Amino acid sequence: MNTNFGASIDLARCNSTSLSLCSPNLEISVAKLHVPVLRYFSNRLSAYSFAPKESLCRRSRKASTRILYSISNTYVDESNKNEVGLTYKSAGVDIDAGSELVKRIAKMTPGIGGFGGLYPFGDSYLVAGTDGVGTKLKLAFETGIHDTIGIDLVIKGIVEGCQQSECVLLGGETAEMPDFYADGEYDLSGFAVGSVKKDSVINGKNIVDGDVLIGLPSSGIHSNGFSLVRRVLTRSGLSLKDNLPGESATLAEALMAPTVIYVKQVLDIISKGGVKGIAHITGGGFTDNIPRVFPEGLGAVIFKDSWVVPPIFKWIQKAGSVEDAEMRRTFNMGIGMVLVVSKEAALRLLEDAQATNVAYRIGEVVKGDGVSYQ
Repeated sequence: MNTNFGASIDLARCNSTSLSLCSPNLEISVAKLHVPVLRYFSNRLSAYSFAPKESLCRRSRKASTRILYSISNTYVDESNKNEVGLTYKSAGVDIDAGSELVKRIAKMTPGIGGFGGLYPFGDSYLVAGTDGVGTKLKLAFETGIHDTIGIDLVIKGIVEGCQQSECVLLGGETAEMPDFYADGEYDLSGFAVGSVKKDSVINGKNIVDGDVLIGLPSSGIHSNGFSLVRRVLTRSGLSLKDNLPGESATLAEALMAPTVIYVKQVLDIISKGGVKGIAHITGGGFTDNIPRVFPEGLGAVIFKDSWVVPPIFKWIQKAGSVEDAEMRRTFNMGIGMVLVVSKEAALRLLEDAQATNVAYRIGEVVKGDGVSYQ
């Protein structure tokens, strides 16, 4: 899991923007393309419904940038009943430790917590974000499938990802680092810049008890939880060439499915009104991401049978004896993006949903805190 932090923002109405950090005075060249886009290669749009304060953007930063930045029901198979259930932490990723790191940083720079940072620029905010593919790359090395992780970040896939989100690929940098990576291995990070009108920011402040949670389906694992996935694969005794049990696809194909880029679908939904908050279901799953968009005093109840959980998640839980709570905090479970909308907007959205733009009513906002399931 990558621990990311930055001023929390909403990218729902971004305009394609070119940014050049040329000097300590932040000389900026902005070329708007008049096309609303979400400026992410991997659509990692974390929970970003908290309204940013401009003071967060004016805070001093390294002189060379001066822009906020980011650092990048228990199911146990009878055959496994004597085995200890795997967890994300046992696989080497401690979500709590990552959250604690962000909290400590936030004590020094209040407002930290989202995946992107923003900087006031006239009547808009400039938005910047960065993220990486993570240990999904390990499976890419083993399978030789590199173009699909590209949607999550790489080369041919980066171009495809940009086309899907109507972004412009401005450039990048490569570095050869002998003795640092093993032969045939590499690491990837992506950076994106955009803009959003200040009066178009979706800030979550209008979310109320009774609002509806709409879930947009994922393509599978996306790019979180692969450290646990690899442990489950080892325990299962299967290889990546084997079929996902009960399915025609191989495990490699199921696990390496590219992340869904939600840009156009989300922008279309936003344009029709009624959207109050948006949470991207990445590391931390439903448990950690959904509450981040709520005002204090509100939580969520999730209707756990309201969508079809993809077979890959069922296999992971069974093969790894992974408890429900662990699954829901590690994986997206088939829902990659959650929108908080008014009841009226929910009815319209669900009526308009078509085969290519499926949406589910997965829960609602309630008084309290955290996430519960029923």
